[in-house]
Amino acid sequence: MGRRATEALGITYDQLADYLHKNHSVYMKIGSKVYYLTDVNYEAWRAQDTSQLNSKGHYIDCSDLVDTVDEFLALPFIDGQTIKDVFDGATLYASIKGQKN
Repeated sequence: MGRRATEALGITYDQLADYLHKNHSVYMKIGSKVYYLTDVNYEAWRAQDTSQLNSKGHYIDCSDLVDTVDEFLALPFIDGQTIKDVFDGATLYASIKGQKN
């Protein structure tokens, strides 16, 4: 996992799938909740809850693992809503790799 950038990204929902393919992860803030949207070794996609850590100090999964970005974007893991449903009220931040959180 990378560190959350301080400046918000200026991408649209229609640009999100391409962004994830190129960058492999992004932070998404909705209200007081922050999710880490990421791939799993380029083989699957998941959302993680940044407010909870496991015993290894990693964020915990809060969505199912799915094979494609399109499947991932259609998962209703945000209180029964999908990323598309909440996108207009969300703020996205880049995940900066190679630096400590």
